Amino acid sequence: MFLYMSTPLFISLTFFTLVSATIHLHPLDPLNAMELTRVQTIVERSHPGSAFHYIGLAEPDKSSILSWLATSLNQSSTTPSPRQAMTIIRHHNQTHEIIVDLLTTTIIYNRVYTGFGYPSLSGEEVTMAMKLPLTYPPFVISVRKRGLKLDQVVCQPYPIGWFGVQGKREVKLACYYLEGTVNMHARPLEGISVVVDLEEMKISKYFDRVRVAVPKAEGTEYRLSQMRPSTVRATMVNRITVVQPDGPGFKIDGHIIRWANWNFHLGFDVRAGVIISLASIFDVQKQEFRRVLYKAYVSELFVPYMDPTEEWYYKTFFDAGEFGFGLCTLPLEPLRDCPANAVFIDAFYAGQDGKPLQIPNALCVFERYAGDVMWRHTEIGIPGEFIREVRPEVTLVVRMVSTVGNYDYIIDWEFKQSGSIVAKVGLSGILEVKGTAYTHTDKIKEEAFGTLLAENTLGIYHDHFLSYHIDLDIDGEANSFVKNKLVTKRVKDNSSLRKSYWTVEKVTARTESEANIKVGAEAAELVVVNPNKKTKLGNPIGYRLIPRSSPASSLLSDDDYPQIRGAFTKYDLWVTPYNNSEKWVAGLYADQSRGDDTIATWSERDREIENKDIVLWYTVGFHHVPSQEDFPVMPTLSGGFELRPTNFFEANPVLNSRVPMPVNWPNCTSPHK
Repeated sequence: MFLYMSTPLFISLTFFTLVSATIHLHPLDPLNAMELTRVQTIVERSHPGSAFHYIGLAEPDKSSILSWLATSLNQSSTTPSPRQAMTIIRHHNQTHEIIVDLLTTTIIYNRVYTGFGYPSLSGEEVTMAMKLPLTYPPFVISVRKRGLKLDQVVCQPYPIGWFGVQGKREVKLACYYLEGTVNMHARPLEGISVVVDLEEMKISKYFDRVRVAVPKAEGTEYRLSQMRPSTVRATMVNRITVVQPDGPGFKIDGHIIRWANWNFHLGFDVRAGVIISLASIFDVQKQEFRRVLYKAYVSELFVPYMDPTEEWYYKTFFDAGEFGFGLCTLPLEPLRDCPANAVFIDAFYAGQDGKPLQIPNALCVFERYAGDVMWRHTEIGIPGEFIREVRPEVTLVVRMVSTVGNYDYIIDWEFKQSGSIVAKVGLSGILEVKGTAYTHTDKIKEEAFGTLLAENTLGIYHDHFLSYHIDLDIDGEANSFVKNKLVTKRVKDNSSLRKSYWTVEKVTARTESEANIKVGAEAAELVVVNPNKKTKLGNPIGYRLIPRSSPASSLLSDDDYPQIRGAFTKYDLWVTPYNNSEKWVAGLYADQSRGDDTIATWSERDREIENKDIVLWYTVGFHHVPSQEDFPVMPTLSGGFELRPTNFFEANPVLNSRVPMPVNWPNCTSPHK
């Protein structure tokens, strides 16, 4: 994987002290550059020479957050919010967990972690590891035997996973050939295995098992500037843009975003990436803001490949826990990643030395109008009347792109005026391919574990599982999870000429085990309700979770080591009681983990979840069978889910929504010739 490494920010500690004394941050604000500097300074005093693998907000318990917010709003309090930082370091080959109180500038928690698994890789050690083979004599010989140029070889580190034996803190390197292309992933050097000891930063094992032809560079180009004019012309469309002459319709105050009838907090974490918190919506009829979502983010991204051969079996990646989904965030490109009306937001994280680094344009926020319809009706049944009412759909989008090695993940959170929140992920980038001797499918006689995409190039079957942490607080913390099962009933008493119909049977999950579900296995609506609040008509208020892509649970066997570590993929949906320590669905230490700290192990307690503060964990899954259209770069494949009001409002909340005023903009395009 390659990380965007920006210039370090050198912050005056005196300036930090002065600013922190006068500025009161929101308790959910991500750590800023000055705070990261303070954490690094404090930890270095007691643990000099440490390697920092994570610095993030040590978030207070929900009750503390809500108490602080209530005090802040009701009394205009100037009391500083609680600000603590969670730090994971490697010091003398041990993993240390340290919590720093930023207000008292003291370490309040410090322990050595002795369990299974290691912290996520740092960008700096990834960069160092990838250079090692280029000066390693056996590797140099292997490259020359293949008739290749050493200066055209690039290597990339991959976590080794866990397969029954606890090993050292190591990674394996896969290597690629660049000559004739920038699409390095399309030209793998098959048969070579390089193992790097990260603590010693040296090659510990090396194998050159088989020699396979390196795929050709021809046909791997994806840069527009290098395309033939004839092919570019065939895909051209007329110019288009988004114009907001009055400026954006949303306001950003620190990390609080206000738009239309929505308020929410926007955060960032080096592991999770974008975080949405404290989303509330204004109810026009009640004339008050009502709580909907306490917190949501991508907790883990599991990508297992389906090739069990020697050079591929270990490729079962946990992109958030092993690499850092936020760490792999790259600057967004204006007018390409985000439209012309977007506002960009920077993000900060700590490098391996603990010093702050900045990701410019890490997030973008924009209003989307794509010609969609919010609601409409045409009435033609009234004699002499033709009635039509249409409301165009304008939404607010928060976007981030994380590039984890070969894949690019576009993460969207979209807010609708109707009360819906849509989470969407788009998969693009370059396929992980395998070099092969085959040039035609007719010649393949044994199991190939993939699709032949080009000569000597196999696209290996694989999965993508994104697990979302969704902490809904529907008008308060006490919520329940209800399966509205759609059940077929037979007409048995001859009271109708119909033979059957379906009806709804509402089943409230009392414990965790009763909530687990494979979406699609049964016809059911999945609803979170507040059993203590009802509409005027007596319906419990709630929100539905609606899948926006076909469900895809794991097909691996339960005893397979990657499946033990990624046990969250056994069900599409889990429900747990709120626990501030349960944040990472595959465990805090995902690198070489053994599956002893996952949602599957948490849920073995089968805790009560009825009328409790509960968290949903929903997995958006893709079984990816590569096709030739995915090569040399993959058109975006999208999936996601919608959180939609269900008896939350007394009636249609956008009945009185206004139509945006049209913009009279001159046609700047030249006549088509």
